[in-house]
Amino acid sequence: MSTLAVPEPVEVVEHVSPLAPSDAVLEARRPLLLRGLVRDWPIVRAARSSPAEAIALLRAADGGGPVTAFVGPPSIRGRYFYNDALDGFNFTPERHRFSSVLDALERHREDAEPPALYMGSTTVDECLPGFMAAHPLDMGARTPLISLWLGNRARIAPHQDLPDNLACVVAGRRRFTLFPPEQLPNLYIGPLDFTPAGQAISLVDLHAPDLARFPRFAEAMRHALVAELEPGDALFVPSMWWHHVESLDPFNALINYWWRRVPAYMDTPMVALMTALLCIRELPQAERAIWRDVFDHYVFAPDSDSAAVAAHIPEPVRRVLGALDETAARELRARLLHRLNR
Repeated sequence: MSTLAVPEPVEVVEHVSPLAPSDAVLEARRPLLLRGLVRDWPIVRAARSSPAEAIALLRAADGGGPVTAFVGPPSIRGRYFYNDALDGFNFTPERHRFSSVLDALERHREDAEPPALYMGSTTVDECLPGFMAAHPLDMGARTPLISLWLGNRARIAPHQDLPDNLACVVAGRRRFTLFPPEQLPNLYIGPLDFTPAGQAISLVDLHAPDLARFPRFAEAMRHALVAELEPGDALFVPSMWWHHVESLDPFNALINYWWRRVPAYMDTPMVALMTALLCIRELPQAERAIWRDVFDHYVFAPDSDSAAVAAHIPEPVRRVLGALDETAARELRARLLHRLNR
């Protein structure tokens, strides 16, 4: 049996200014660990004192609205995943009041084998209105989406996120195992259009990888990085880096910031991938090769050459080959919807 490589530690950024990550960090193309970035947040100070104090602080900020939580039996041991047939999941999404989620976490905190409970990607301003005013973080000119992740021990399979991500641990400990985007062929990704939580995930169990079934995963591990975070630490995860996330304590909370480096009118590239699967994948091999060249010419040309692609066309009539703005994006989207709905 092959021995898996031990991941290298994520680079630690020294002398981090609390509550103010630098642009150099937030524009990096590799993961970075920021020790103590949010150590002065009230929720972090409460969590370092006790889980009960952190829960009390969250309860005081509760807006009273419903949230979605993933609930599973103790037997899944926090691994939110597919069922054995890959045609369903081993957990159930349920709607509860935020206070009820806190009640359940508190009630089962001392259980040796608690039911699995996980509230992921919940917009902070919706469930905890006003909470971020007491928990500032200077993100410069960025306008990120701020989300709360809460639960007991959990394991979230390797997945990618399109936005850049600053993940701030505020209660409990977390371990991130990260893989560069180019490790896609070695991670054995499951269905693109049927996923546990919106993003396609690796089918490999990092706690017990089956190398007979997934032999190339050993190569992925040779490129892996790992970071272990305490309350107050933050991890910058660049766009499209694969990451496996483990919550290591009976009570865990994380607040993350997501933002993109492109205008809001741009759609997710996943739309292009799905459309390419519909329109290109089943073409004869020779035709697919031609379309690869077409995409290289029009889409993947280096930035310095992208304008040159349409330089021979008068600028006012370049249409989709011209500069994209909100109006042009809206018109193109309408045209594509008309074609797809034929």
